[in-house]
Amino acid sequence: MAILAKSGPKVRYIPLEEIDPSPFQARQAFDAQELAGLALSIRQNGLLTPVSVRRMPGGRYQLVAGERRLRACKMAGMKRIPAILCQYDDDESAALGLLENMQRQGLNPFEQARGIRDVIGRWNCTQSQAAERLGISQPALNNKLRLLSLSEEQQQFCLEKGLGERQARAALRLPEGEARSLALAMMARSGMNARQADEYVSRLLQENAKPRRKVTPVVRDVRIFLNTVEKAVRTMKEAGVPAVAKRSEKGDYIEYLVRIPTAVAEKREPDAPKES
Repeated sequence: MAILAKSGPKVRYIPLEEIDPSPFQARQAFDAQELAGLALSIRQNGLLTPVSVRRMPGGRYQLVAGERRLRACKMAGMKRIPAILCQYDDDESAALGLLENMQRQGLNPFEQARGIRDVIGRWNCTQSQAAERLGISQPALNNKLRLLSLSEEQQQFCLEKGLGERQARAALRLPEGEARSLALAMMARSGMNARQADEYVSRLLQENAKPRRKVTPVVRDVRIFLNTVEKAVRTMKEAGVPAVAKRSEKGDYIEYLVRIPTAVAEKREPDAPKES
């Protein structure tokens, strides 16, 4: 799909108060310091690149592209702003806003991935068709979408710790959950670059693939059992019961034979005297 205005672009000055934000904006975070710098530049030099808008029912305008510029113009105190008036439908407006942000590197990797996912849903197309319409390779598009397999907490951790797209993708090679979180934490703590992160995850996968030695049941518990048997036999002997215990080791097991005379085992205590 060619993202072109259906009747050539027209630039006009539009009151800021008449422009509504785009409902298709993929970017969620705006750097306050960066906006302040852009606002200062606009106050000194004016807005050099117009925003793009489309006319909406009721006479208002909706922003298509240029969210940062629009916000900076508001900070700069401008009342009217140069804008390119175009005739875009919803699909074209969503795609143009996403493409501008990606080309200007205004979105973080996770915002890019969510933006791509949203336009694919809006277009109701395959990933291959979306890649062609967005002008990017299908592997690149697939790699972007894979980032959404990280949990919201893991994505936020990457952003806070400055971990890039490749470090995040390296963590995706590990099982979901804690393994990925621990790996991302190690990458951040050690300051790993993309190559080091890949090598680190490869080592983790190799270690997990090694066969683990079978753990023998706790020997300490067995010793406690044997000591208990010996103590019980000893107690019986002290009480006058001629019990006999024989222990023998049969290679891979221990055998204990305890003999208690039947007559002793069945002997009953005298009945208690009945009350008269």
